[in-house]
Amino acid sequence: MSVPPGADPTLWELHRAVSQLREDLRGDLAQLAARLDQVVTEDVYRADQRAVDRRISQIEAGLSGLRGEHDQATERAQQQRREDQAQAAATRRLVVSSFVSPLGLMALQLWLASRGAAP
Repeated sequence: MSVPPGADPTLWELHRAVSQLREDLRGDLAQLAARLDQVVTEDVYRADQRAVDRRISQIEAGLSGLRGEHDQATERAQQQRREDQAQAAATRRLVVSSFVSPLGLMALQLWLASRGAAP
């Protein structure tokens, strides 16, 4: 029921309003107590944070070790590639000196022989 603007509430209405406020407050306090049961203490939180920090530090150390190993493996692979390229160049020089040079000398001797300047 609506109360006219100038009318004072009766005692029964005041009692009912206070009772309703009390019930609301009781429910709110019960919800707050339930939420506080789920909250951890500051000491537990700090201990958990220290454990997390330790785990992160260990992971970072392991990661930096793996990164170093990867860099070393990459450097070894590059060094091996350079050695393989040098070996391929040496093989090409060997092929040239073993097959092409004698053929060139033989062609020169044949040309000289055809001109009559053979020894």
